[in-house]
Amino acid sequence: MDQLNHIAGIIALTMGVAWASGINLYAAIAMLGILGISENIVLPPGLQILANPPVIIAAVFMYFVEFAADKIPGVDTGWDGIHTFIRIPAGAILAAGAVGDVNPAISLTAAIIGGGMATGAHITKAGTRVIINASPEPVSNWTASITEDIAVIGGLWAALYHPWVFLGLLILFIITMAWAIPRIWRGIKGIFEVIVNFFKRKKPDSSKQIEQKNINNG
Repeated sequence: MDQLNHIAGIIALTMGVAWASGINLYAAIAMLGILGISENIVLPPGLQILANPPVIIAAVFMYFVEFAADKIPGVDTGWDGIHTFIRIPAGAILAAGAVGDVNPAISLTAAIIGGGMATGAHITKAGTRVIINASPEPVSNWTASITEDIAVIGGLWAALYHPWVFLGLLILFIITMAWAIPRIWRGIKGIFEVIVNFFKRKKPDSSKQIEQKNINNG
């Protein structure tokens, strides 16, 4: 049973860091680094670099930058767009590091699955934000951002201390994500269609303007 719990703990941490990276990479790094340097947890060899003070300081600083950017409608979507190229590879790297000192094939497998998990979490977060930004009020952005931060911290805590609980919740998240992503995509397409149609109506018809001008001159 202890062996089974150990394996569950490794899987939970591997998937946990990948999932958290897709939502808020800097919060994930800062939390693991602080827990590691304070000796509340023993980080796997591949993640021990996170417990270095410069890494923690950089992660905390970037967390507060993201905390501010994530509350501004439109800016949050731009931030998410840029971080498509940061969160996903970072999630893959952290997942590979979380499995510990094992066969390179296992590390690569963890990186592939972790990258996929980070991608799904990132797409769900970023797509949801695009739809939320269609609302003119900022409260929904603040609520979503704070909820995401709480979810990342709570999820990593569960992965570290209650791996079986986390794995159960992760399965629910994956099911929800598979259901939500097609609907999020349709919602985003609908928003862009509304924007395109709006500017099409605003665009002047040059031929009609010329015809009207000729009538007026005549």
